[in-house]
Amino acid sequence: MIARLAAALTLTLLAPATARAEPLTARADVSLPGSGGVTYREQAGDPVRLTAYGLGTRAAYLRAPSGAAFTRNAALSEVSVSPDGRLAAGVPKAYRDGFDALVLTDRATGRSVRLRTVRKPLTASYASWSRDGRRVALTVQSRTGGAWRAVGFTVVDVRTGAARTVGVPGLPPKAGFWWSPGGSLVASYGGGVRFYRAADGAVVRTLRGVGRPTGPEDPFSPSGTRLATWCPPPSGRQAAGEQLCVVDVASGTVARRMAPRPEAVFGWWDDTHLVGVARQGAGYRLAVLDLAGRATRALADVPRPAWDADLWVSFTRARAK
Repeated sequence: MIARLAAALTLTLLAPATARAEPLTARADVSLPGSGGVTYREQAGDPVRLTAYGLGTRAAYLRAPSGAAFTRNAALSEVSVSPDGRLAAGVPKAYRDGFDALVLTDRATGRSVRLRTVRKPLTASYASWSRDGRRVALTVQSRTGGAWRAVGFTVVDVRTGAARTVGVPGLPPKAGFWWSPGGSLVASYGGGVRFYRAADGAVVRTLRGVGRPTGPEDPFSPSGTRLATWCPPPSGRQAAGEQLCVVDVASGTVARRMAPRPEAVFGWWDDTHLVGVARQGAGYRLAVLDLAGRATRALADVPRPAWDADLWVSFTRARAK
């Protein structure tokens, strides 16, 4: 059965691309079921499209290929959509036969295949799609002394279903791996960012003193020239809280610090704006932020109970017609 599903998904990937989603004709208010009343406000021409969300690891919701309907998958702790919109990558809540897995779902047909990643008691989660949509990277964690810590990464080839796990020594306990636009993997390292070769974990480049990458969405701007990080403390004094930094990838230096600090960042809106969450009255607001930290557009009001329940959102970038 798994072989047949894998073959079906492979044929889907090799087939010509189909329409990603029903185009918006105007502004649309999209209700997010189970979120405690969050409504996402989108418009025609938006550079990204909300395609998944959840509440911590308790609930994951995936958007239909067209329209605004979201469906909860009770078996998944997280889910994200491929860059071309055709596949969804989910991480199941439970081991099966002693293995963690990645669940790939064809959004058009609903057919899924479960691909083994790491053996229990390791876990592989925080799925990151490569920009060409051919691979998914996951952060591998091990439970040590009652706490989870990063120990490496797993890369899954979505065409073949093959999964390769690579151990990486010396990682910060809470490190996570994301694809860079060039095809290497990045993670926090020693107050900065380190790039690793996906094939074997060899170190490709280290950016020192720039802070750790934001997540869970892609920390690189659409052009790949900028990297969003949580700033290191200013030299010579203790920081009151983390600011958001924008790193120039070519030079490997911090280009600017943004204030005020957002509560969270969910990737880039376009090359000069990010998607972030900031405090708003008694609750929070998901908004488009410019590189000075100013909100230029409100996307959703988030009640405090929803934020306290670890609301997260995931986007797929729109492509030019």
